[in-house]
Amino acid sequence: MNSLIKRLPYITYALLAVFLVLTALRGQSHTTLMLIASSVVMFACCWTSAIHMLGARPALHFVVIGVVCGWVAEQLGSSYGWFFGSYKYTDVLGPVLGDVPVIIPLMWFALCYVAYVIGNLIVWQAPSDGTTGLGQSLVMSLLAAMIVVAYDLGADPYMVYTLKAWIMEMKDGWWFGETLQGFFGWAFVTFVVVMGFRLTLNKYPVRTAPDLAHWHVVVPLLVYGGSMVFQMIYGNPVETRTIALFAMGIPLLCAALGCWRWNREQDARGAK
Repeated sequence: MNSLIKRLPYITYALLAVFLVLTALRGQSHTTLMLIASSVVMFACCWTSAIHMLGARPALHFVVIGVVCGWVAEQLGSSYGWFFGSYKYTDVLGPVLGDVPVIIPLMWFALCYVAYVIGNLIVWQAPSDGTTGLGQSLVMSLLAAMIVVAYDLGADPYMVYTLKAWIMEMKDGWWFGETLQGFFGWAFVTFVVVMGFRLTLNKYPVRTAPDLAHWHVVVPLLVYGGSMVFQMIYGNPVETRTIALFAMGIPLLCAALGCWRWNREQDARGAK
């Protein structure tokens, strides 16, 4: 077990590299095989990163909360029009559980985890703020929700216009056919997932790995950044390409600066 834990950073780096390659290959073809594969690899990459960054038990709690809440929200959405508005998934995204493609709940965990780390790096210049009071947890969960919605600004139109992954009943939304309710749904579900995870920390606090390598903290940033670059190059409608640069680029840059400061503090502590 100890040997596996020691290898976790290298496993995560390998998964990250595969994710970035698959994401790049998605731009060379409109087939969804690369999307399905990249989503599964992104999920695995974020899980191994969370284990090393937060600890095995908190990471498992995050995965369970993200996957279960993500599936329930999407099932209620596709069946009853809750949260996101009325829509139906097509067969584009592969195997389904109920009415929801299996990869969708996996993506919910990955995106929420990435947003959790990015939010902490922006505000606290650390990958995790650990156990916090209710007020701080609420505000940080809201920040995570906004970071995921920034991703969704370009992702949703691409999934609808290019991949035709789902069909919206209302096609006259003000955002390339997307309605305000859809963005509210993304923000609400992300908030619930991240807040739910934060509440579990009162019982099982995160334990940031003492040997956490500088480069490991960059992994969630590269996952988010890789998605941003894809949207900048292949976003559809084309207006979303510029939007992705600023909507995702601003939190990414702020988190990168927070990561840089955290690395400097780690170096200073190691020098003592």
